[in-house]
Order: sequence, then C-alpha cells, then structure tokens
Amino acid sequence: MQKKKHIIIAIDGHSSCGKSTLAKAIAEKLHYTYIDTGAMYRAVTYFLIENNIDYNDEEAVKKVLPQIDISFHHGHTFLNGEDVEDKIREMEVSHAVSPVSTLSSVRRKLVEQQRKMGDGDTGIVMDGRDIGTVVFPNADLKIFLTAGTDVRAKRRFEELKQKGMEVTLEEVKENLMRRDYIDSSREDSPLSKAEDAILIDNSDLTKEEQLDFVLNLVNQRTSITSS
Repeated sequence: MQKKKHIIIAIDGHSSCGKSTLAKAIAEKLHYTYIDTGAMYRAVTYFLIENNIDYNDEEAVKKVLPQIDISFHHGHTFLNGEDVEDKIREMEVSHAVSPVSTLSSVRRKLVEQQRKMGDGDTGIVMDGRDIGTVVFPNADLKIFLTAGTDVRAKRRFEELKQKGMEVTLEEVKENLMRRDYIDSSREDSPLSKAEDAILIDNSDLTKEEQLDFVLNLVNQRTSITSS
C-alpha cells in the first residue's frame, strides 16, 4: 500500500519571480507549514530603519539583533508582536534588504531560526535565496525559480500599484537588477542554484501550470511503499 511522508521543500530563486506565491500554494494544498525567509530579512531591515541603525555598521547591527523576534501568524509577518506584513513590502525596505542580507551576523541569526522552524515531523515549504544550499542542503525537494527581468519587473510593478504605492516600472526594474547583483555576488551564502535543484523558468507559465508541475514532483518524493 502507499502512504505519504512529510518532506522539506526548498524554493530558491531571483527577486520577484513568484517564490512566495508558489510556496504558499504548495503549503495550502499539502497542509504544510510555509516559512517566508525573505520576509524575515525584510523584518530585520525594517527594524534597523525604524531604529535608525546604520546597516553599514555591522557591530551596531549585531548589538540589536537580540532585540528582534520574528514570527508568522495566518500568513502575516510579525516583528516583536507587531504585524508588519505591509510595511516590510515598501520600497524603502526593498532598497535596503539586499545589503542587510549580506551581513554574516544577520544571516547566522536567521538561518538558526529557520532550521529550528524546520524541526519536527510536519511538512515544511521554505523559500528564499539560500534554502537549498545553506539552510537545508539535504531538503527532499529543491526548486530554483526564475523568470526574465522584464517579466519580474512588470509583476512586481503591478503588485505595488495594487497596494497603492507610487513607483515607476523603471524604478522597480532597477531595484530588481541591483538586488540580483548583490544577492548573487555577496560573500556569505550567495544566491546560487543547488546542484540537485530543479530549475523552473516561469516566464511563460501560469500559476496553475507551475503548481501542478511541482506537486507532481512532490508526489514522486512522498509516496512510501509498505507491505
């Protein structure tokens, strides 16, 4: 007979390629726990901005890291008990999050938290930049998601417009290209595709096509034959 096991699914990829959308859909379909690691880095960035901490001064950042508590409830990101889901998506945070993400002290703190979140016997879907390479190098399924720069910029622009934010398409594209460069060239845990990750370019895929493709991969890895 066939029974299902719970697995860890790692989704990495470029900015605004739909990692969170895909991860949330998988988690909802499989009743897995979804962890948005990008939101964790954004929450740290928001905290530094709000408290006037210069993120170029890593010693100053180190001192305040113990004051930061991040949790997730009902799909929203909470920073020290406050719902900051909308605030961490603003352009000011978007401009600073990649430099903050290069700080080794920040990465160590958040990777430790992320690994703890992956403990236990429940299924986990985690998305970010280094999930399959650093956080969970032994994840059961690794996806590397990407899309063309123009496609990603347009998607992000439409998302921000729907939220009432005043930005231009060129500004969004410039921000994405800058983040791609910083994420891929940083010394600590740069964005890269794990050797055993499955590459998906979703430039021309619908959300439904993408989800179906990944769910088929999950089914291949979760079926356990027992006598």
